[in-house]
Amino acid sequence: MTSAGSARIPSASPNWLAAWISRNGLMLAIVASIFGLWELASWAFAVPEYVLPKPSVIVGTMITSWRLLLLHAAVTFQEVLLGFTMSIVIGIPLAIAVVYSRLFERIAFPFMVSLQTVPKVALAPILVMWLGYGIMPKVMVAFLISFFPIVINAVIGMRSAEKEMIYLVRSMGANELTTFIKIRLPKALPSIFGGLKVGIGQAVVGAVVGEFIAAEYGLGYLQLMAQVRLDTALLFAAVVVLSLLGVMMFNVVAWVERLMLPWNRLATGATE
Repeated sequence: MTSAGSARIPSASPNWLAAWISRNGLMLAIVASIFGLWELASWAFAVPEYVLPKPSVIVGTMITSWRLLLLHAAVTFQEVLLGFTMSIVIGIPLAIAVVYSRLFERIAFPFMVSLQTVPKVALAPILVMWLGYGIMPKVMVAFLISFFPIVINAVIGMRSAEKEMIYLVRSMGANELTTFIKIRLPKALPSIFGGLKVGIGQAVVGAVVGEFIAAEYGLGYLQLMAQVRLDTALLFAAVVVLSLLGVMMFNVVAWVERLMLPWNRLATGATE
């Protein structure tokens, strides 16, 4: 019994790294091929590094300048996190108000749509004039650019609840709060997390846009400084770090979704 049990232990706890590589092997091979061709083409055509640095040069810059990149990435991360948190704290209650109040929908929805259509680059200088050169203008741009998809997806999700199910629980004596918690919110969670996934990417864009306008720290500011110094390798390194930051935050949202919606993992084909 003991030997049989011990023989089953390796299969019960597979190596997560090997499993991840097996699932993403094709993607890794494609990425490696792209960077390999990029490296070879740069050597073959003698492309100047100030125009397009080789991947090896970019990686070398990331290694030698990791402290600088980490410092500015931490600032951008803080801006994105604050702006994204604001979009959740404000966006979800707005969606609930839109669903439960036709009057509020008629008043607020046109305003939100018009605000969404305004380019955030045009709003950033105004926010700098109002809020100064600190962190708040970047946080507000990240918030403004990310909250609309969260509101829209939350409204769609809450309205997707079957009316028959709502009528049923109300006929059983459930009040509006119980109906919301038991029916509308669980039904809306997949759509809400879809909006959060879109919103986190938008928040990264918003923070960088704010840094382009007025900043003393952040990956967007670092890109501007690298551009002025014609340090193309550092410019590309900042882009890579910014991309990694966005991917990391997106995967955190996806991980929270898997924790809160274990039943939805099977529906989306997700596996351990």
